[in-house]
Amino acid sequence: MQAAKQAGFLQGKGGRIGGRVSPALVRQAKRQTGIEADTDLIEFALAAVALEDGFAQAFKTSRNKVDRELKLGF
Repeated sequence: MQAAKQAGFLQGKGGRIGGRVSPALVRQAKRQTGIEADTDLIEFALAAVALEDGFAQAFKTSRNKVDRELKLGF
């Protein structure tokens, strides 16, 4: 959340969203994070997506490709 704050994502909390989700999903997410309030949980989840670094896509893109000059140490 500190990174989201530094990125300016937590300023001006005037937006509102709504939707229907599984209560079991919400309970488990709260257990996993320790977050109790729905609003804080939604904010945390959105911040996690907004701050995604793109590693998964970069990993998929480079699949089965290793630079021949890379020193692997063996």
